Amino acid sequence: MSLFRKIFGGKSKNSEENVPNDERSKYMPDIKLPVDEQFTINFKANGGKFLYCESIEEIYNSLENIIEENHWGDKKVFILNDNLKDLFKGFDLSISKKTSESSYFFTTCEYLISDDGSLLISSNQIAEKKLQELPPNFVVYATTSQLVENIGDGLKGIKNKNRNNIPTNITTIKHFKTDEDSNFMNYGSSAKNLYLLLLEDL
Repeated sequence: MSLFRKIFGGKSKNSEENVPNDERSKYMPDIKLPVDEQFTINFKANGGKFLYCESIEEIYNSLENIIEENHWGDKKVFILNDNLKDLFKGFDLSISKKTSESSYFFTTCEYLISDDGSLLISSNQIAEKKLQELPPNFVVYATTSQLVENIGDGLKGIKNKNRNNIPTNITTIKHFKTDEDSNFMNYGSSAKNLYLLLLEDL
């Protein structure tokens, strides 16, 4: 992913996106940003916090820092995904089956939507629960291969991956700001304090 490698010191290739807009004719169309860069800009504008990691060890370290920063070490966590439980079993997380007694929700997502910086989720992640029923704090584990340009691409991906059993309760999480940061434009939405642990897998 060009942007992540550029920002975090990985190898990058020269491309036309390096041409400054002021050197181009005003009649030429704007250069379209790569999906990773567009997602980053929109996700941060929505109030999300993400940690880009190049290895699973970096993911583990980032999760440790998030837990320490928020004083969640002795708090309960709500997890529905068994694969996630196995992947992070070394953390000895205090898992609860009740959202009401959990400080945060640890989950995966279906896709990362580039054009609006949202996260596409389904019953695979949240069962039949509504976003309002889940804890206010989310920690989401995802990979760069889950980046898609728009929600249509994400819905096609869900359909292709689950041809025999398409999940229900498909929705997006888009507002990651606390109530004091929000405005009337996102009134009625379920804002979440969201951390994205993003693993480079391309």
